[in-house]
Amino acid sequence: MYEKYETPLSSRYASEYMLHLFSQKKRIRTWRALWTALARAEHELGLPITEEQVAELEDHIDDIDFDCAEKREKEVRHDVMAHVYAYGIKAPSAAGIIHLGATSCYVTDNGDLILYRDGLRYLRGELLKVIRNLCGFAEQYKSTPTLGYTHYQPAQLVTAGKRATLWIQDFLSDLEELDFVIDHMKFLGCRGTTGTEASFMELYEGDTGKIDEMNRRIAAEFGFTEVFDVCGQTYPRKLDSRIMNVLSAIAQSCYRMAGDLRLLQHDRQIEEPFENSQIGSSAMAYKRNPMRSERICSLARYLMIDAVNAPVTASVQWLERSLDDSANRRISIPEGFLCADAILRLAQNVTDGLRVHEKVIEKAVREYLPFIATENLMMEAVKRGGNRQEIHEVIRMCSMEATEKMKRGEECDLLQRLAEQEQFGLSLEEMEALLGPAHYIGRCPEQVEMLITKVKPLLEGIDECAAEIKY
Repeated sequence: MYEKYETPLSSRYASEYMLHLFSQKKRIRTWRALWTALARAEHELGLPITEEQVAELEDHIDDIDFDCAEKREKEVRHDVMAHVYAYGIKAPSAAGIIHLGATSCYVTDNGDLILYRDGLRYLRGELLKVIRNLCGFAEQYKSTPTLGYTHYQPAQLVTAGKRATLWIQDFLSDLEELDFVIDHMKFLGCRGTTGTEASFMELYEGDTGKIDEMNRRIAAEFGFTEVFDVCGQTYPRKLDSRIMNVLSAIAQSCYRMAGDLRLLQHDRQIEEPFENSQIGSSAMAYKRNPMRSERICSLARYLMIDAVNAPVTASVQWLERSLDDSANRRISIPEGFLCADAILRLAQNVTDGLRVHEKVIEKAVREYLPFIATENLMMEAVKRGGNRQEIHEVIRMCSMEATEKMKRGEECDLLQRLAEQEQFGLSLEEMEALLGPAHYIGRCPEQVEMLITKVKPLLEGIDECAAEIKY
C-alpha cells in the first residue's frame, strides 16, 4: 500500500461514509439496482420480461465479480458493457434483457445523481452539527465583551458570542442553498441515446404514456419525484455546477471562520482544541499552532478551486453529448464531496472544543476601552455645556498623543490627558465610572438570542437523522 499514490482525502481526511459512497462497490451496486428497476418497470408495463428474471436480477445486486468485469473491460474497452456482461453471468436467465432500451448514461448518470443526492444529504447533517456547536458557543458567551475589529484594527466592542453568530449566519446561507439544490434535483430516467426515447417508442409501440410511467416508476424507486423535462444523452451538466457551487460555498464559510480563529489564536483570545500530548512544532516545543484551522483553510482553498471544474465542463458540452466531461467529473466531483466532508469534520472538531481566555480578552478590552468610550464621553461633556466641535478636537488630539505613547510600549493615558483639558469638563473619576464594558456592546446578547431562537428548530433530530444514514 505504500508503493502507490493514494489521495490524502481518502487516507487522512474524509469519513468512512463518504469513502464508501464514492467507492467502486457502491457505484456498481447502484448500477445494478438501476438495471433491476428498469427491468421491473418494463415487466410491469407489458414488455417480454418475466417476474423470475427480475427476481434473479434482484437477488444478485450485491454479487459483484469485479475481476470478471475488469477482464471483460480490457477486451471491449467499455466499462458499462463489461458490467452488463458480469451481471449476466451471475443472473443468466436475465442476461439477455439487462439494459434493454437503455444507453450507458442510464446507469452512469442516474447512478451519479443518486450518489450526489445522498452525499448532499449527509453533508447537510454535518453542516448542522457545526451550526449546533456554534450556537452553544454563542449562547455561552453572548454577553462576554470583546474587542471588535474592522480592517483588523481595534473598533467598537462586540461579544464573543455575537462574533460567532456571524459564522452561523454564513452557514445558514449555505444550508439554505444546500436545501434548494437537494429539493430541486431531478432524475434523468431512461431517455435513449440522444434523449428522444426513440428506442422505447419502438419497444412500447408508440405508447408514450407507458414511457412516461416507466420513467416515473424508476425515479420513484430511488426517491426522486421529478425527471428532467428534456435532455440529450446526459442530464444537464448545469446541475453539476449547482452542486459544486454549494460545496464551494460551504468551503468559503469554513475558511472565513477558521481564518478568524487563526487571528484570535494569535492574540491568545480564543484557541482551537489542543491535546495534552499534541506537538505544535518539531523545533519550537512551546508552540500551539492552530493546525486544525489551518487545515480547514488549506482544504477549503482546494475545494473552491476544484468547483471551477463544473461550470467549465457545463459550458463546453456539445449538442446532445460530449465525452470530454467524463474523466474530469470522475475526479473533480467525488473529490469535491470528500473534501467538503473533510472540512466539515474538522469544523465540528474545532467548534466543539474552543477555548476562550477571558482574562486575555478583558485585558485587550481595558486597553482600548478609553478610545471606544470617547463618543459616549463626548456626549456627556456636551450635556454638561461643552461645545461638541471643540470637544471632538480635544479628543482627537489627546487620542493621537496617547496612541503614540502606546506605540513606544507605554501605558495608555488617554483618560488622564482628557481630564487635564479644562474645556472637556469631566474628571478622571467621572470618566472611569462610564467605562463599564457592558455599556458598549449594544444589542449583542439580544441579537444572539434572536438568531439562536430562529435556528433551534433546524437542529432538532440531527443525531437521529445521522443514525439513519447507512452504507
